Amino acid sequence: MESGNRPAKMLIVLGAVLLILVGRLFYVQIINPEYKTAAANNAITSELIYPPRGVIYDRNGLLLVGNVISYDILVTPRAVPYLDTLALAEVLDTSVTFIRDKMEYYRKYRTRIGWQTLTLLKQVDASTYMRFAEQQFRFPGFKGQVRTVRDYPFNAGGNLLGYISEVNAEFLAEHPDYRAGDYYGRTGLEAAREEDLRGRKGWHLYNRDSRGRLKDSYKEGEYDVPAEPGKDIVTTIDARLQQYGQRLMAGKKGSLVAIEPSTGEILTMVSSPGIDVDVLADFGSYYDELVKDKNKPLYNRAVSASYPPGSVFKLVNGLVGLQDGVLEPWMTYPCYNGYVYTSSGRKLGCHSHRSPLNLEDAVKMSCNGYFCYVFKNILENPKYNSTEEAYDHWREVVMSFGLGHKLGSDFPSELSGNIPSSAYYNRYYKKGRWRFPTIVSLSIGQGEILTTPLQIANLAAILANRGYYYIPHVVKASEGVKIDPKYYERQYTLVDTVQFPKVIPGMWKAVNQFGDGSTATVACVPGLDICGKTGTAQNPHGKDNSVFICFAPKDNPKIAVAAYIENAGFGATWATPIASLLVEQYLRGEISEGRKYLEQRVMNTKLIR
Repeated sequence: MESGNRPAKMLIVLGAVLLILVGRLFYVQIINPEYKTAAANNAITSELIYPPRGVIYDRNGLLLVGNVISYDILVTPRAVPYLDTLALAEVLDTSVTFIRDKMEYYRKYRTRIGWQTLTLLKQVDASTYMRFAEQQFRFPGFKGQVRTVRDYPFNAGGNLLGYISEVNAEFLAEHPDYRAGDYYGRTGLEAAREEDLRGRKGWHLYNRDSRGRLKDSYKEGEYDVPAEPGKDIVTTIDARLQQYGQRLMAGKKGSLVAIEPSTGEILTMVSSPGIDVDVLADFGSYYDELVKDKNKPLYNRAVSASYPPGSVFKLVNGLVGLQDGVLEPWMTYPCYNGYVYTSSGRKLGCHSHRSPLNLEDAVKMSCNGYFCYVFKNILENPKYNSTEEAYDHWREVVMSFGLGHKLGSDFPSELSGNIPSSAYYNRYYKKGRWRFPTIVSLSIGQGEILTTPLQIANLAAILANRGYYYIPHVVKASEGVKIDPKYYERQYTLVDTVQFPKVIPGMWKAVNQFGDGSTATVACVPGLDICGKTGTAQNPHGKDNSVFICFAPKDNPKIAVAAYIENAGFGATWATPIASLLVEQYLRGEISEGRKYLEQRVMNTKLIR
């Protein structure tokens, strides 16, 4: 009986399987549009739509980086059934050899290329593009593409803005959302704000006939995706001040950085020698030349170079001494052309000036000997059990000034500088074998201390604010663009704010009190109350580096500046006039008649060749 039912059961099972298959086929072919689209793919082609990259403005709305229309000619090698090489060369205003070499390369690597669409010619002129568009039907597999390229209407901030370049294989391996032919921000702001600036690509889908020719839109554009333009960036930079700073720094090697103390916004960031914005527009053509330049114009010294700060660091040691109670403004110390720090008579030299000095005059005259005494008292403070313990405390306070670590700016490639640890000296000299005389050079910002120009500009902002800073940054919050909340937070040093007014008078006297050893009177601008400190940083590779930090006005400061000029000698010789001219230009909009000679001397002097 059971054997007689077996055929019937098999028919039922087969019938059920058949119903499932028919149902699935109905779903695939009739109901689900994804499968219908996939089946039709051999009759559909897509065309990418590149979004315009976001533009970049200065703080006053001046356009720094814009876009202009560019035309590329693309080819899908596997879609080229035949080719009139001579005709295409004539249409594209190029050589037959160029076309033949390209097509031969595509044939050689056809397996690797597959059905990819490649760029045959970049940035052809408008007339060539229109001529090609009129005759495109003659060249199956070729098409035109409209996109935008960068334009620089105002010559300011080449290194600051950075450049874009075409993606390479290494970049693509790490960023799968890009494809060959795309561009990305390589350096500067273009790199730092790539995600905001790049936008999102879109596409059009088209039907094509049996010969591969484009017809109408696929499903009337139902599956088209519009491109999403990049977001515009508003910077903190004052473009005209940036341009003026570049003129002051022309022919010099170094950096010039200006910060608004009340916000931490960077007004100017000059690295010299730098990149002219005209170069950025066609960067690929200049790259080899720039890389080989011995003066390294691609190197942003403002954030990526570490130097000894020199005498500007004396202000930090003075403030630590005040905080620790080992220094009072009225205390005086002698200096007879330097400070003898060993029993054998080894001496850290100083320039000639009257002696003894109190704190204000030591700042005004930049006395080395005075600050050796201060640093000695910090390290030999009886509050601590050892030099190492006192040093660790000193280092902690110093680092609260934004030194020895990255500030956390929104600008890429920032270095941390160096405030050496006690562990470093333990390794170098052995634990317990080093004392104040061993590291006496730290008294005056030499030795192992390294800072970036951005860090010492921030030090000027700390002094202007009497004890705190906002993390320096170059991008302002604007529509659709947020900045990290940390840029709105005050960063206090470990020195109480009541101590800062005790060193400010010495900075004011250095600039505004003529005679009696003042070191920075060349920076004096009547009515601006500039406060400053010179520095001459020893350089083992040549002439000393010239350093100056300042802020103005003395009360309610609007600008803080650091100038660092390599191999330029005394701080007062070049860094001081450069920084003071930048301050005057910013606060008054012009240089006073009595200082025009100084402006001309600075601009006409070339310290590098």
